[in-house]
Amino acid sequence: MSEMKLDGLSMDIEQADRDRLRAVFPQCFVEDKLDIDKLLTMCGEYITNDFEKYKFEWKGKSECLQLAQRRSTGTLRPKPEESVGWRVESGDNSSTTPLSNFNSQNLYIKGDNLEVLKLLQTSYYRQVKMIYIDPPYNTGNDFVYEDDFADPLARYREVTSQTTKSNPESMGRFHTNWLNMMYPRLRLAANLLRDDGVCFISIDDNEVHNLRKLCDEVFGEENFVAQFIWQRAYSPKNDAKYVSNSHDYVLMYAKSAIGFQIGRLPRTEEANARYSNPDNDPRGPWKSSDMSVKTYTPANDYPITAPSGRVIEPPTGRCWSLSKNAFFERLNDGRILFGADGNGVPRIKRFLNELKHDGLVPQSILFYKDVGHSQEGAQELSKLIEMGGFDGPKPVRLMKHLITLSHAKESDIILDFFSGSATTAHAVMQLNAEDGGNRRFICVQLPEQCDEKSEAYKAGYRTICDIGIERIKRAGRKLCESRESRVESGVKQLTLEDNSTLNSPNSKLNLDIGFKVFELDSSNLKTWDGTPVLPEDAQQLFDRMNEMLDRVKPDRTDLDMVYEIMLKMGVPLTYSVNELDVQGKKAYGIGDDCMLLVCLAEDLPPEVIEELCDYAPAKLIIGKNCLADATAMANAHYICQDKSIELKLV
Repeated sequence: MSEMKLDGLSMDIEQADRDRLRAVFPQCFVEDKLDIDKLLTMCGEYITNDFEKYKFEWKGKSECLQLAQRRSTGTLRPKPEESVGWRVESGDNSSTTPLSNFNSQNLYIKGDNLEVLKLLQTSYYRQVKMIYIDPPYNTGNDFVYEDDFADPLARYREVTSQTTKSNPESMGRFHTNWLNMMYPRLRLAANLLRDDGVCFISIDDNEVHNLRKLCDEVFGEENFVAQFIWQRAYSPKNDAKYVSNSHDYVLMYAKSAIGFQIGRLPRTEEANARYSNPDNDPRGPWKSSDMSVKTYTPANDYPITAPSGRVIEPPTGRCWSLSKNAFFERLNDGRILFGADGNGVPRIKRFLNELKHDGLVPQSILFYKDVGHSQEGAQELSKLIEMGGFDGPKPVRLMKHLITLSHAKESDIILDFFSGSATTAHAVMQLNAEDGGNRRFICVQLPEQCDEKSEAYKAGYRTICDIGIERIKRAGRKLCESRESRVESGVKQLTLEDNSTLNSPNSKLNLDIGFKVFELDSSNLKTWDGTPVLPEDAQQLFDRMNEMLDRVKPDRTDLDMVYEIMLKMGVPLTYSVNELDVQGKKAYGIGDDCMLLVCLAEDLPPEVIEELCDYAPAKLIIGKNCLADATAMANAHYICQDKSIELKLV
């Protein structure tokens, strides 16, 4: 019955990719081994001896790929006491669990984003609509995380226990260290994007050239959409050595350019003012536009005779945007202009009332008057949590602009795994408040310790995560207070402590300002914990073996175990968890329809297994030590089999 056991590891990305490849090219697998030469031949890439090929290489690249695909043994431990809007119907755990009437769909995760991205693979594989990250720019003053290939979790604990260090330019592998950090994270992040998903990355001149090459490799250069120039500064710096740098970049890559549809921007009064009605056309204000396009189509290359009798051909290398039949239809409808004297190049009328719902096409230059500047981002944070000096928070307007371009709507997921001060979460909630959407965010942030000399530390914030969590709380409260003023009188004043009315079925606000906090840690089960242990002597090894008899670590709770099981089985962490009492044995139903049932109680008799199955879960998860012997295990297996329920052991 080994197939019943969970292995406690994150998703096997290598096996998933092999399965997808085998489905398309089964003939390229011989004795379960991939024949790379045959695969290249099938794709029309014939083997040659030419080794001088264009490629992007650096020291450590192959190890980075192995690191990205190495499965994680860690887990994400729930922190209900730090969360807002965490519905947990519990008994013994209720002492530290803030109960509420709604179950937030947002996540805030404290931990090394490499390990967290691995752990999210099973539950969120191809589920994310938009990714935005603002990684270290590698200026020499920011922190560049160095991964430990042998023991990532030990390295994570080491880094978060001390003030982090910068990556000075004097280091011989300045760019290499940055690339080694970014490459595995982007590889994992790309797996999470939906086919119509999109990724935005902020960067400056220091690494934009390397980031373009890196993204071309991860996402495919054919999926490059744009390199936006963001005007982040509104005034020059007079102390600049050469040129006052007033801009940063935002790279935009689609998961698949074929399946991606960019969002249009709301029309502005300035844009509408460009339309007028000099000829009193009954269809209202209009503006003329060029009728030729550079995408050549032979059928649209034809001569047009102007009212003056002049024969007009399309410009060299271009053709008309309309077919001949479509042209005459619009000519008869009074939509074609030839200038005041009837001798000009044909132009087509575009009426404002026909364009209002289309929105504006985005432009590659992001002016601060439209999306805000860096000082605006800093002011937003300092006004919200009375703290200054945080390095480079992005303005909310910029984030809302990018979310609009991503075409994220309804319940789409937006991921930021370099969350910083949590501007992304703030922007998602604010945009939802403005347009009634229900977008969800997942924020991931390394709990870097704040410098003791910083304004943040003096204000009581010990880690970057403390700042981000407090910002989301205060931004949510402010949004509720603002939105409350727009609804009818009678809705009571909301506070962060009173979560019961937020997003509940009867709520007049219907705004999810909550979030569930999780923290990266080693597995709750000793048998699943892959942390290397090197005993010093035989006695230490004997003690270790005795400890393994008690499989669950002493400082872990049932809730820790339940969420680790959800994570390893691919169940979203936002699903509700309800505690059940089954003949005095504690169990946990996951999902409103109890799709998954977890019972970790000891000495489960057959009648309890029978009653657990009566809840009709798709899967029943029980602890290996819940059953007395092999006979009890066999009985449980056959009871579940008779009821068409899958049984899993942990």
